[in-house]
Amino acid sequence: MSENAFRPKPSSAREKRNWYIGLLYVRQEYSECLVVIEDQLRECGGLCEYPLYVKALILRQRGKIQESLTLFQSATCLNPGNIANLKQVGHSLYLLGKHRAAIDVYEEARHMDQERKRGGAADKGESGARERDSSDWEIWHNMGLCYMYLKQYDRAIDCYMRANSLGRHDATFLQLGKVYQLQHNYKEALKVYQDALDYSPENPELLTTIGLIYLRLNDNQRAFDYLGNSLTHDPRNAKAILAAGSIIQDNQDMDVALVKYRIAAVNTPNSAQLWNNIGMCFFGKAKYVAAVACLKRALYLDPFEWIIAYNLGLVHLNTGQNASAFHFFSASINLKSDFAASYMYLAIALARLDDFENACSAYEKAMDMEEDHMTHLNFAITLHNFGETARAREEFDAFQRLFQQCGPDVEHDEDVINQSNALRKVLVPAAD
Repeated sequence: MSENAFRPKPSSAREKRNWYIGLLYVRQEYSECLVVIEDQLRECGGLCEYPLYVKALILRQRGKIQESLTLFQSATCLNPGNIANLKQVGHSLYLLGKHRAAIDVYEEARHMDQERKRGGAADKGESGARERDSSDWEIWHNMGLCYMYLKQYDRAIDCYMRANSLGRHDATFLQLGKVYQLQHNYKEALKVYQDALDYSPENPELLTTIGLIYLRLNDNQRAFDYLGNSLTHDPRNAKAILAAGSIIQDNQDMDVALVKYRIAAVNTPNSAQLWNNIGMCFFGKAKYVAAVACLKRALYLDPFEWIIAYNLGLVHLNTGQNASAFHFFSASINLKSDFAASYMYLAIALARLDDFENACSAYEKAMDMEEDHMTHLNFAITLHNFGETARAREEFDAFQRLFQQCGPDVEHDEDVINQSNALRKVLVPAAD
């Protein structure tokens, strides 16, 4: 066989079906597109850049990230000067979790882009010189993503700022705000999202994200306004429905919240957060069997979510199933050890199981973490039940001091007032 058989076909032969491959890809007829691509690759001995590029895109959409990376690298070898190939290599590396390697590829693409602009600047004179510092928005945005996952937040912020200076995109605003949230800088995150709203005032994701930040900042009214605005533009936005439903739920309007959650369940039936909220709605309506069923479904969907185990502990404690309550509160603490209320309710469960010593330890742990009047009240009740009258009086005094500091604007549960009045009748005469 002559050596000419191994030479690639002329460029026109290699590219004759590119238009058809592109058409099939845009139509999302991927199976037929792959057949045409394989035919084209066979004809040109595998040395066709565009078919390799499109095949890699299709494989990546189908979840075959490593195979797509290999194909993008092959396309880059065929045409090292094509920045689009480099960007796709970087994106595949990012999807594979190789963030440092992805940054190196993006840096190479950025330098290549700058060199091109310097060449253009030499031809254009002074006006071209002003353009040579500009770069590709997508490169800076994707570098920001990589730095964010590497927890190098300052570099991520710088990359997103540069991306926004080149072209304002909602995706960049959302990611920039996310970095500020990861730094617990919610005020700066709000500024970013508000700036984004000036350009996309009807973006449901932006409106929902702002509502969630206000919810985190305990400004429920403003949160509800933004979430309602988001639902106006996208009535089936599951995230907005969950957040709005939780506000309605906090206002004890369980039936309205359940109506909201029913809409969300159609689109996200496997959302652990959704079933957690539904379960607590039934708990608020005193339908304990339904509450446990929904919460256990939520726990099945996300067994490592501490709040679900915590809520299951509350339901079992309320129904007198103290051993089960102890189990779920212990699980919640193992998942999130810095939530004081978990220790308080664990202590109540232990006291009901006659484990007085460990109950006291749990109360003390809760009080070390947070000064809360409820912890002192429950500790005083436990001490009184076990005959520790003097210590009970000390804890009740601490409860009264913290209770008075709450102020008149804070609404207290009627059960708390009744329990404190009953304990006062028992302890105050004993003090005399």
